[in-house]
Amino acid sequence: MFNERDTQGPSRRRGSIEVVCGSMFSGKTEELIRRMKRAQFAKQRVEIFKPAIDVRYSEQDVVSHDHNVIQSTPVDSSQNILLLANDIDVVGIDEAQFFDMGIVEVCSTLAKRGMRVIVAGLDMDFKGVPFGPIPALMAIADDVYKTHAICVHCGDLAYVSHRLVNSDKRVLLGETESYEPLCRSCYEKAIALENQP
Repeated sequence: MFNERDTQGPSRRRGSIEVVCGSMFSGKTEELIRRMKRAQFAKQRVEIFKPAIDVRYSEQDVVSHDHNVIQSTPVDSSQNILLLANDIDVVGIDEAQFFDMGIVEVCSTLAKRGMRVIVAGLDMDFKGVPFGPIPALMAIADDVYKTHAICVHCGDLAYVSHRLVNSDKRVLLGETESYEPLCRSCYEKAIALENQP
């Protein structure tokens, strides 16, 4: 006979996936760091991973725009996370939009192993198009938390990260010199101005 306690004891952890998403300058990394530090305070074993290409503030650490820092492990591909996330209670993944689509299965596998997985990333690129694996991660997540920046033109909630430099590359690492958060209305006005002959 099935006994619910057989699957709920201390040796049986419940895995989960949490996605923190939004535009640039909305506090995604700040929220990831906050959740990871709370887990550390609770004496849980944590590990944070980030894409090796993201060296804006640090080659090793995850750093928010407000300069909060937490130690991380840079990796070149999502599969490396599976190899390195052993004996961990909570796995953090920053800038997940830069990973390959395999990150979706990696997060699912970690959750099945009983780990709490917290993923942060841009939900849309500079054109307002869903970005990389984030939509698929949102679909399989137990919880999705959307953060919002403030539109620098009108003060409403920002909708997208508007690119200020002339480049069509989808992945272009940058900060306030390259991007600004805009609401939907201000974004449409900015694009209309850029498309004028």
